[in-house]
Amino acid sequence: MGLNELSTALWRERELLEMLLFKLEEEEFVLKSGRTRWLGRATREVECVLDQIRGVELGRAIEADDAAREVGVPEGASLLELAKVAPSPWNDLLRGHHVALADVASQIDALAHSNTEVLSRSLRAVQEALKGMNATVSADTRGGSVQT
Repeated sequence: MGLNELSTALWRERELLEMLLFKLEEEEFVLKSGRTRWLGRATREVECVLDQIRGVELGRAIEADDAAREVGVPEGASLLELAKVAPSPWNDLLRGHHVALADVASQIDALAHSNTEVLSRSLRAVQEALKGMNATVSADTRGGSVQT
């Protein structure tokens, strides 16, 4: 049954999106703590979950097309379009999935934006510090000695 498989795929996607949100929060804690030792690992874990989500999204698209055929709408129909024509209880379940996916996607977007801003500020601070160090080293070497 197409609707059942679609719902299963949507639950899996929701779980992975929640995992992505968790990994982004971990990354945020690492960024805000200033302890960059774990930043590479945190970023790799985010990328790993993103790869898993890409795979699940493909499967969901296939299941959504099967469900669309089952309820008599064109392939490529949106989740809300499917919910409009799906029999009960599938209609409510699909609407619930839509709301939950939109909510977690919004949270992920906000957190990813925040993490990007923190990274940008950190990068600018490092670049300014390096400029200051380079200026000091240049001035010291022109004077004929390097101070440590």
